[in-house]
Amino acid sequence: TAPAGYPSSPPLPFLYWVYESYYRMSQQHPLIVFLLLIVMGACLALLAVFFASGLVRLCSLSTYSSVLFCLALDHSVSQVLLRLFSLLVWGCLVAMGYLFMFFGGIICPWDQVSFFLFIVFVVYTMLPFSMRDAVIASVLTSSSHTLVLSIWLSNTTGHMEALVWQILANIIIFICGNVAGAYHKHLMDLALKQTYHDTCNCIKSPIKLEFEKHQQERLLLSLLPAHIARVMKAEIIQRLKGPNFGQAENANNFHNLYVQRHTNVSILYADIVGFTRLASDCSPGELVYMLNELFGKFDQIAKDNDCMRIKILGDCYYCVSGLPDPLTDHAKDCVKMGLDMCEAIKKVRDATGVDISMRVGVHSGNVLCGVIGLQKWQYDVWSHDVTLANHMEAGGVPGRVHISSVTLEHLKGAYQVEPGNGQSRDSYLKEHGIVTHLVINPKVKNDVEKRSPPLPARLRTTLDGVKMRASVRMTQYLESWGAAKPFANLHHRDSMTNENGKINTHVSQPEHTCKKYSHRDYSHQDYCILGLISCSVFLRINYELKMIIMLAAVVGYNIIILQTHASVLDDYSMALYKTQQTDRPGVLKDLKTMGSVSLFIFFVTLLVLARQNEYYCRLDFLWRNKFKRECEEIETMENLNRVLLENVLPAHVAEHFLGRNWKNEDLYHQSYDLVCVMFASIPDFKEFYTESDVNKEGLECLRLLNEIIADFDELLSKPKFSGVEKIKTIGSTYMAATGLNVTPGPEYAQDHDRQYMHIGTMVEFAFALVGKLDVINKHSFNDFKLRVGINHGPVIAGVIGAQKPQYDIWGNTVNVASRMESTGVLGKIQVTEETSRILQTLGYMCSCRGIINVKGKGDLKTFFVHTEMARSLSQGNVMP
Repeated sequence: TAPAGYPSSPPLPFLYWVYESYYRMSQQHPLIVFLLLIVMGACLALLAVFFASGLVRLCSLSTYSSVLFCLALDHSVSQVLLRLFSLLVWGCLVAMGYLFMFFGGIICPWDQVSFFLFIVFVVYTMLPFSMRDAVIASVLTSSSHTLVLSIWLSNTTGHMEALVWQILANIIIFICGNVAGAYHKHLMDLALKQTYHDTCNCIKSPIKLEFEKHQQERLLLSLLPAHIARVMKAEIIQRLKGPNFGQAENANNFHNLYVQRHTNVSILYADIVGFTRLASDCSPGELVYMLNELFGKFDQIAKDNDCMRIKILGDCYYCVSGLPDPLTDHAKDCVKMGLDMCEAIKKVRDATGVDISMRVGVHSGNVLCGVIGLQKWQYDVWSHDVTLANHMEAGGVPGRVHISSVTLEHLKGAYQVEPGNGQSRDSYLKEHGIVTHLVINPKVKNDVEKRSPPLPARLRTTLDGVKMRASVRMTQYLESWGAAKPFANLHHRDSMTNENGKINTHVSQPEHTCKKYSHRDYSHQDYCILGLISCSVFLRINYELKMIIMLAAVVGYNIIILQTHASVLDDYSMALYKTQQTDRPGVLKDLKTMGSVSLFIFFVTLLVLARQNEYYCRLDFLWRNKFKRECEEIETMENLNRVLLENVLPAHVAEHFLGRNWKNEDLYHQSYDLVCVMFASIPDFKEFYTESDVNKEGLECLRLLNEIIADFDELLSKPKFSGVEKIKTIGSTYMAATGLNVTPGPEYAQDHDRQYMHIGTMVEFAFALVGKLDVINKHSFNDFKLRVGINHGPVIAGVIGAQKPQYDIWGNTVNVASRMESTGVLGKIQVTEETSRILQTLGYMCSCRGIINVKGKGDLKTFFVHTEMARSLSQGNVMP
């Protein structure tokens, strides 16, 4: 591409090529161009001297140097032959030095010392030699001058003693010049390494920043819808960057509420019938794998039918159609999804012989959707219509889609139905007089049937032979589904990091940018010239002050040479040339002239080099500042990713996914022998919740629930409750567990008090919840009561779900804890007999409630923990 202002087809192509080559070289290697200009100027000056002296035979040498200069200016040639070209420049300078030495007058012991010192200076500072090559070239330059001059003068002069001392002085000068040059080059090599490192970091940091931003966006959107994620992301960044985050919220004594109202949607609840019995036969890995495969398939079905999965509750799956954007066919989408889910489960049942089925309930209406609380965010929906959809599932029939009359109206005849008789199976439907229907499956080959894989051959063979466990049959069959794993929509961190955990990028453009810095060398040196070099090399001051100091030195040295001590040089010159006018020395041998010229050349060269050094130092400083700012932004993004991940997962589980050795296909699961599980609900909130114009269709009721949950979450930040892990909220029910963040060893199991201590922590946390709720009741003029159920035992923990990864715990311990809450009494903490025995050994008082019937468990003997301790806690007294 021609430079701006020049035609693409110039009338003189050769001249244009020379200009373009010069332009490119000046952009890439300005110091080399400056050096070449000096060489060309010296060649032209030498050529004029040669013409004047009648030495026309050497014109070919100058012409050859000019051709080399033009060729060297071409960008591509200079990149390939830069090292060879540097050797040629060094050779030309040495040759010019000897030409200056042997032509133009009598050879003296100090002849061309300044020029050879200039060559040494050039080798160390301007030519892209390595330290080893620069030392070799400089030593060859200095030693050749010393040897040639010594041999020549030893044969032509009889004053050997004076010659020895002069040669020794030259050697000292050259040693000083080499030491100064090597020292400067060493400093600049260190600076270049740092510059290279900073440059590469500046190139890599935007890549890593973009990666972190992309990772954060995907992570955030995998947890929350985009319209809520944007608001919460901005506030998290404010919290990470500024210490005054939250002042606006504290000003009005309310936490932020991220809830919106949506009308005209359909809600689907689906439960896997028979899965509880199947799960009891599973290992931890099998259970997590099975749930992930099933719900991963359901996530794909939801995506195909324009439904948004809201939450997974054990083996219950519920979603909404019409969020966040309204849809006209939301009822059809939900019914179609329910039928597809039933077909998928039917495929599993037919292939494996495992007796499981799908019970689906669908209702249409309005919802409040969003996030409440401060920790473990989970997108959720609330409304009377959501409650009704849940009861539509509970009163449904296995293998069928159970819909309400409202949903039937929205279907507009798209599906044939038959009476559902849901009132006979669910008291809530009977109490509210809800008429229900069962959708008749049209038996059409849908997409799920086309994509459903056949029974694996190894499983068919096994089923024909030896009988295997149902969980194994399920696991082997579900392997063929290939459902996405949790966080599979995120990038691999391993692809962006090396074995040291640092970012590893290979981009051709940045590499070329970094490499060109490795070809820049800098330096400064020579006598009076060494004094100038010392100013340029060793003084770490700004360019303007350095220029003033060097200019003062040059002026002072010239005053000495041309004025105050000019007679000394004139007397010596007259004595050397017999005081005959015809034998006066030429320009190259004139002491005063060449001394001033040498000082001026060094002054200009050092000035240009100092300016160039300061320019790149400032550039490096700006790049380091830029890199620092980007590092801070990257750190903010990484912290944001960690906050988001730890807000959906426990900290020890988040480390599993943040670790550099993590793979997307890995599923997190862990079995625990002793975990304490708590369910704490506010049953009165169902009666408190109303939907009217006064409370913005239930929005203000949710605002109060948000305050309650947020206050509960604030307790988790206290050191005494550091072992309590919030699992999730289910409506107005708060679920938490202790014992999940420890991996007990043999010594832990032997220490009885230490082993069960976290059960006491959970009870104290329940007391603290009671105290918090009392304070809220006082300020809101309500009389809410907590109903708490606690149980301990073995559980299985894991992360499931592809679209919205979710951490959960499963097992009989969880089911019994839930039953302890649902069968409990307001204001009481109900525990099982085994848990009560542990609590009594820890110093807590329990009273026997008696025998109660627990659904699915039969008759159980339960106990109440004395709630006087809760009131004592609410009054600020110390717990035992």
